[in-house]
Amino acid sequence: MERQIVLKQDILAALAKAGVSKGQTVMVHTSLSSLGFVCGGAQTVIEALLESVGTDGTIMMPTQSWKNLDPATGVHWEEPEQWWQLIRDNWPAYNKDITPTNTMGAVAEMFRKWPGSLRSDHPARSVAANGRYAQYLTAGHDLSNIFGEGSPIGKLYELDGYVLLIGVGYDKNTSLHLADVRAEYPGKHDSTEYSAVMENGERVWKAYSTLYVDGEDFEQIGEAFEAAHSVQKVPLGNGTVTFMKQRELVDFAVKWMEQNRR
Repeated sequence: MERQIVLKQDILAALAKAGVSKGQTVMVHTSLSSLGFVCGGAQTVIEALLESVGTDGTIMMPTQSWKNLDPATGVHWEEPEQWWQLIRDNWPAYNKDITPTNTMGAVAEMFRKWPGSLRSDHPARSVAANGRYAQYLTAGHDLSNIFGEGSPIGKLYELDGYVLLIGVGYDKNTSLHLADVRAEYPGKHDSTEYSAVMENGERVWKAYSTLYVDGEDFEQIGEAFEAAHSVQKVPLGNGTVTFMKQRELVDFAVKWMEQNRR
């Protein structure tokens, strides 16, 4: 397919056709480049999203900075092992106003500093939100509770929110991690993570226990979910907009994991 040009009106029309409307609370995952040439780039996408849900709605995005994890977990795979201790000792402490996102895309990177956006306190797995429930969604993001009950993803479930994939697949669908927390299966286990944080005015390399983060089967889950549920898919430029109710996805994924994971 030839590279397409995408205008703001095209994004608004696609979102409306997918079912995005005023007052909704929506977790958004985007890949700007997958759409073709978006006239105005990330700014245009964010404006369209905020306009689509209106002042009573809320947009949330992942703003993860997962390079702020222990090098032994593979996050600095391109660097030699003899540097690992230096990285642990010197990686800057998370600062939600400054720390950039890692591989979250141009839209999320701009969104974290958008006027009115708030960002959660997790040093490696933060989210940003803008709108009616921004404060509620981003508050109290505990180190050990990345994606569970009371986390931003758990709160989205409480609010009966939605998930919007713009040019990305289910491998980017963070809400599936909530299903992972809820599901019971034999191989489920915790891991100890480490991140640089500020404590009492000092930078510390902090250890914390959390559920092991694994998304290797997320695409499979998405395929099965779409076979069983009505999911809105609308073309936009060179990509696709996919829109779903988060509760339906999470509830389905819990059962799928319990049946298929070992």
